[in-house]
Formats: sequence, structure tokens, C-alpha cells
Amino acid sequence: MELRTFTFLDVLQPQLAAFLQTVAQGFLPLERQASLLVEVAPGIAINNVTDAALKQTRVIPGMQIVERAFGLLEVHSFDQGEVRAAGAAILERLGLHEHDRLKPRVLSQQTITGIDGHHAALINRMRHGDMIEEYQTLYTLEVHPAAYAGIAANEAEKAAPIRLLEVITFGAVGRLWLGGGEAEIAEAAKAIEKTLAAIDGRENRG
Repeated sequence: MELRTFTFLDVLQPQLAAFLQTVAQGFLPLERQASLLVEVAPGIAINNVTDAALKQTRVIPGMQIVERAFGLLEVHSFDQGEVRAAGAAILERLGLHEHDRLKPRVLSQQTITGIDGHHAALINRMRHGDMIEEYQTLYTLEVHPAAYAGIAANEAEKAAPIRLLEVITFGAVGRLWLGGGEAEIAEAAKAIEKTLAAIDGRENRG
């Protein structure tokens, strides 16, 4: 089994928590809870990961997703210790360590200032989160593996008062859309770069 992503979010920020509530099919996470995102291959093996976390701790599952190649689990709790214990239980079940995960690899990171009104409308039609307005700045991120988009969104929201438009944490790649003022987006982008660069793991050439 391959450990692709193993990411601890210490405090779920308001917009990310609210966003997850619009897309999660499990028990919805709340603002200020701690969260853990785990991504493995093959995808169906995520059931073994979920079993380890739920039998040994009191965390709550928000998402268990099995797509074509990969599986994703999100668990959360107000008790950070429980979430960390769930992570330890998962790693023990898999016979792996945290550094056996893949390092994040940024495939695309773009900032577009002063977007056109029609462009804003296209984005607003597909988003599950907040909306972007004409002339605001748009930030987009594409990262591999996918679940790292979650921590990118959370740290961006910590860093600046941006708008979380959409975040996709499963599949072949993760994607993130943010909107806001140019200065605020610049601060969020710096936070994302710093966060992803600090995550250790196996070399990611895939």
C-alpha cells in the first residue's frame, strides 16, 4: 500500500470548515476542530485506514472517498490529541511512518489580477464556497498528491482575509481557487508556498 498524503490540520479555519460541510458525505467537521487527511493507493484500501482510526480513537469521519486510483479519508475532533492518535493508529496499521508519504509537488500556481466580470461569473457557477467579484484577484493552485490542497487552503485562510472559492482534495491532483484583494492573495500565496515546502516525505516525481 502506498501512503500518498498524511496531513494534520491543527485548527480548521471558518471558510474551510464551512466549505467541507457543503461537500462532505460523512459527519460534518466544525470550525476550530483539528483534522487529518490521509490518501492511499490502491483506493479501496482506505477502508482499512478508516477501520484503524475509528476502532482505536474517538475521531469523527467527515469524508471517505474511493475514486479510480486513490482513496481519501478525513477525520476530525476538537481534541487534537485524538486526531494525532488516529494518525498514529493508521500508520501502525499500515506499517509506515509519516515520512513515507509523498512530498507535495506544485504543478501550477497562478495569480490573475483584475479579473473580467465574465471570468468571475464562470468561476462562481462552479464553486462550492464563496464568490469572486469583477476586478478582484484570482489565485489558483494545482498540487500532487491531491489532499495537500486541504492544508494549502487552511493555511491561506490563516494568513489573510481571502475568499475560499473551491478546493478539491481527491483524485489525480488537488486544486484550489481563492479570490480577494491583490495584497491579501499575495500573502496567502506566500503562506501556501511556505507550508508545502515544509512538508517532508518521499521524492515526488510522478
